[in-house]
Amino acid sequence: MELIHKLIDIFLHLDVQLQGIIGQYGTLTYFFLFFVIFAETGFVFTPFLPGDSLLFAAGTFAAAGSFNVHLLFVILTLAAILGDTVNYFIGNYLGPKVFDKKIKFLKKEHLEKTHKFYEKHGGKTIIIARFMPIIRTFAPFVAGIGTMTYSKFILYNIIGATLWCAAFIYGGFFFGNIPFVKSNFSIVIFAIIFISVLPAFIAFVKNKFFNVKVNS
Repeated sequence: MELIHKLIDIFLHLDVQLQGIIGQYGTLTYFFLFFVIFAETGFVFTPFLPGDSLLFAAGTFAAAGSFNVHLLFVILTLAAILGDTVNYFIGNYLGPKVFDKKIKFLKKEHLEKTHKFYEKHGGKTIIIARFMPIIRTFAPFVAGIGTMTYSKFILYNIIGATLWCAAFIYGGFFFGNIPFVKSNFSIVIFAIIFISVLPAFIAFVKNKFFNVKVNS
């Protein structure tokens, strides 16, 4: 529970938290942001880290002069690309072994379905998943499990990471310092998170309660 409270506090006061880090570490904050974005996309067990909201907040501070927005964009895009790449290879190496262990919620047929899905919709899946918290952390892992070729994966990885970082960093840069946004920053952050999660939530509700079949 203590961890949950700390995470909620980070989301609620992301602007204050980031401002404190900038004040204490200065340009080293670039490395902090790099690590968080890399970890959020690179490790299957860290989907709780801030992604969309952190990019937006960083863009806001760039508008205030704390960062060079273009350098920020390059560094965090690189972090996102490398993160997904590491996640892909983790899935590629561990995925089949995990399924072979016959864990209850991981079945062999799921692996086969994932492979077929990614063969048909792989590129679109990797790009769209970038804008969906939690799902973007698992998408590259599943792509690796599904044996999507790396040459195909890296192309969509780069496109998705570039669009994702551009949308939120430059969104924060151009809109973050609008008086309404500044005075309601926590609400805006939660709105970003809510909108990002909404498509996945709707799909879950449809499949869970209405048994809507998704055509592949």
